[in-house]
Amino acid sequence: MNLFKLTWPIFLELFLFMLMGIADTFMLSAISDDAVSGVGASNQYIFIAILILEVIGNGASIVVAQYIGSKKMVEASKISAHAITMNLIAGLMVSAAFLLFNGFMLKTLHLQGDILDYAQSYLVIVGGGIFLQALINSMAAIVRVHGFTKEAMYVSMGMNVIHIACNYVLIFGKLGFPELGVQGAAISSVFSRLCALLVFLWLLYRVMEVRIRLQYYVRLSREYMGKILKIGIPSALEQVMYQGCQMIFLYYTTYLGHEAMAAKQYAGNISQFIYLFAFAIGLGTCIIIGRQIGAGQQDAAYKRVLDSVKWAISVTLVMIVLIILFREQLMNLFTSNPEVVRIGANVLLLSIVLETGRTFNIIFVNSLRAAGDAKFPLWVGFFTMVLMSLSLGYLFVFVFHMGLAGIWLAIASDEWARAVIMYLRWRSRKWEKHALVKHDSPAAAAVH
Repeated sequence: MNLFKLTWPIFLELFLFMLMGIADTFMLSAISDDAVSGVGASNQYIFIAILILEVIGNGASIVVAQYIGSKKMVEASKISAHAITMNLIAGLMVSAAFLLFNGFMLKTLHLQGDILDYAQSYLVIVGGGIFLQALINSMAAIVRVHGFTKEAMYVSMGMNVIHIACNYVLIFGKLGFPELGVQGAAISSVFSRLCALLVFLWLLYRVMEVRIRLQYYVRLSREYMGKILKIGIPSALEQVMYQGCQMIFLYYTTYLGHEAMAAKQYAGNISQFIYLFAFAIGLGTCIIIGRQIGAGQQDAAYKRVLDSVKWAISVTLVMIVLIILFREQLMNLFTSNPEVVRIGANVLLLSIVLETGRTFNIIFVNSLRAAGDAKFPLWVGFFTMVLMSLSLGYLFVFVFHMGLAGIWLAIASDEWARAVIMYLRWRSRKWEKHALVKHDSPAAAAVH
């Protein structure tokens, strides 16, 4: 498979997905910086929920990729159905948790006043509808792994158009609708996801070589569920651990003042554009590696990852230079508060340290998962994220009084520590023993 053909639609899809968050931030900044901070705090929980729900989607996409590589298409169809059913159940449980415990969740972040009110009104609506995103995760992953990344991009494009249009109407009260502010942004998010889900469901039955039968959704196999969870649980736990650390860093930031909280949200949104291309290459590489491992082409997989790293780091460096050069102008797009602009522009200077390490991790970690070696990044992450970066963040913020820059440097220390370890793991080729598909005969290993 051609990496570029897979990657450019994924890049645009990720760009459009990030645009949804940027659109919320940009439009809500017209209300107040407190509204942005409240939505940003709620999104910490939303992101963690989405990552939990990706347990099944990520696991299934890798298992399906390996089965496609070995030309076992009926099994690939059954595993896809398993993923959809499992994610629906998980999504409904997470939605219920948000509806019942949203107040408790937000108060643990040390939120107060208007920020807490904005956060709660947003979390009730978006969190209550998060089961829609659970189904989208599964269906989008299955569509992509079949090679239809362009079609998934078109769905994301439509979802963003609907989201931005509804944002404009519902936040500001246009075309006869009431002016709902933060609640309008939340309703817009849920409605756009519902539309995307319906299109993905239609698309799923258009792209699969062996269509999913109704009984596949209800007759669940312990073997297939085990393979999905073998990859999905470590992958999601690692991401949940990362986002959990980000929430603790957000908690640290609350002691730095409202300006620092707003600056963190704005600078974080801008930083997403730096590692966007690396994410796209990581996902595209993941699809190829899964198929190559399934076909028994370990040498090709090994070389593919090293080539992907070179492309990703080159583009990341170009993006870092552009962001640093225009950091103040970019911050001014979101806020006119000079203190928020100053803090955000200063931490964006540290992108050269943070984003280079993050780029290495995105490629190597995704590739290890695609090879079936999902537990190793989890254990490494526990030591570098939880034990190292949180401790450094506390020292930098509360002992050395480095402000928001201290949090950026603490995150960078984790990224670079993991980058070195993941590189050595890939070079060791220990991941080769973790393949999920057993070939029926020696000849099957040569199938491409």
